[in-house]
Amino acid sequence: MNIYVGNLPHEVTETELLEAFQAFGEVASAKIITDQLSGESRGFAFVEMPTDDEAEKAITGLNGKDMKGRTLNVNKARPRSDRNRGRSGRSW
Repeated sequence: MNIYVGNLPHEVTETELLEAFQAFGEVASAKIITDQLSGESRGFAFVEMPTDDEAEKAITGLNGKDMKGRTLNVNKARPRSDRNRGRSGRSW
């Protein structure tokens, strides 16, 4: 299951993110999304967990929890096609 992690502190590393989720089970990958120009964290990440049961436990266990002073927003990631692609809502 692909998991969205929002409101992530900018100083959190992928290793720290991985360790937080490993407390709930196997983690296939943890990727913090960064700005293309500056390389700095954009404040969100995606974590892939192969077992849905473990992923659900991680979501329940980490959603609303404090990490370095910020309250995490953790939920099942929506497929990319569900996201609004343009700022104006236009698809041209």
